[in-house]
Amino acid sequence: QVQLVESGGGLVQAGGSLRLSCAASGTTFRSLAVGWFRQAPGKEREFVAAITWASAITYYAESLKGRFTISRDSAKNTVYLQMNSLKPEDAAVYYCAARRNAIVIVPTLYDYWGQGTQVTVSS
Repeated sequence: QVQLVESGGGLVQAGGSLRLSCAASGTTFRSLAVGWFRQAPGKEREFVAAITWASAITYYAESLKGRFTISRDSAKNTVYLQMNSLKPEDAAVYYCAARRNAIVIVPTLYDYWGQGTQVTVSS
């Protein structure tokens, strides 16, 4: 079992930055892939980025490359999402999720989810 707790969301002006954190607990993590997803009102949940715990291989949604960076701190059992140059269309609830083995971008293939953290971007 894996427990995930997100933090770091909030209100930011367009062009600003936020760093989200996803603290993991409950099991050994070496075989995990951890992903960030987001969901805006009335829209489907979409993939943002993911990282493999063991080797820190990363994968990004093409449209977010260059602005968002995913990383992990093994000592703290935490995965981060650094978001720069934020736009109003980045506003959403951001979720972290985990699954065993490889990175995938389909949210239904992730087994463990956090409660989400709200990101609001003012124009």
